[in-house]
Amino acid sequence: MNTNDLPDSSPATVPVQWADLDTAVQAGIISTAQAQQLWSRWAAAGSRAVHGPSFSFTNTLYYFGGMVAIGAMTLFMTLGWQAFGAWGLLAICLGYLVACLKVADQLKARQLPIPAGILATLAVCLVPLIVWCVQQGLGLWPPGGPERYSGYHSHINWRWMTLEFTTLAAGVVMLWRYRLPFMVMPIAVTLWYMSMDVANALMQREGFDWKFTRDVSLIFGLATCAVAVWVDVRSRRALLASMRQDYAFWLYLFGAIMFWFGLSMRDSSSELNKFLYALINVFLVLLGAVIARRVFTVLGALGVAGYLGYLSHRVFQDSLMFPFVLTLLGLGVVALGIWWQRHEVEINQRLRAWVPAGLRA
Repeated sequence: MNTNDLPDSSPATVPVQWADLDTAVQAGIISTAQAQQLWSRWAAAGSRAVHGPSFSFTNTLYYFGGMVAIGAMTLFMTLGWQAFGAWGLLAICLGYLVACLKVADQLKARQLPIPAGILATLAVCLVPLIVWCVQQGLGLWPPGGPERYSGYHSHINWRWMTLEFTTLAAGVVMLWRYRLPFMVMPIAVTLWYMSMDVANALMQREGFDWKFTRDVSLIFGLATCAVAVWVDVRSRRALLASMRQDYAFWLYLFGAIMFWFGLSMRDSSSELNKFLYALINVFLVLLGAVIARRVFTVLGALGVAGYLGYLSHRVFQDSLMFPFVLTLLGLGVVALGIWWQRHEVEINQRLRAWVPAGLRA
């Protein structure tokens, strides 16, 4: 059947069960052999999909509790912990790490991958604190930098790079060992921290330059998104069920944020450059829709909204027609959405031809 034969109001996706195919067989629409072939084909396509955790109350409890525990050992590390000294704190952290990995092994063996991933992630989050304790204990911490570990999450400084490189290495090894998607989160956060600390390291002679920091963030964001695309393609094409998980989510999230903020912080006195910025954000909106990554759509929408706000307050601040034109533009977008819904199947097929096979949602 040609897609042009579909009614205009037909949705892009329709849930189908075996009972529906059986009903079609009984009605003489398709044969039993065709029904079996269709079911096998659809089942095979579903098995190749990239799976992520569902949004349920149980999973909400898992992640909320996990983030509280991770925050307790990272963001909310109090000064009282330093009373144990570097070696005492190191012993406590190693005990925590071993306990987390033991519990993660038990949970994974009991087919509880989400809490197992949270515990294994907590173990990775302890790595920078462990490295900091070792450096402090051996007197290897470079002079002139922050003397408290709590500054790791609040102060930009090139001295944190030893912690970051070690965390990246440990995160990759642990991810290979457990293959649980949530473990990508500390890797993505570390890349974000590293983008700022690398800029700080390169500005030691010239002094702080926020424009240079901004540009480094943009480049790191693009690089992180490129890694996310590579991970996404490999996950979608993987044959093993353990590899067909959404390992790219956190990389997309932090990569897109780094790129978008770096792009949005660029100054421009040219109206053409501002318009190009708006076009880039429109592209991000469409990109997010095509590859099913909402973070691009949300950031792109914020960028477009910011550009329209600029037009209303600076360029057309005294214009009586601008609100009417903007209203018509908004209604035009709504009309475009209606037209898109009616022709979504055909449009998606055409767009998919431009997207690499591994990224087609």
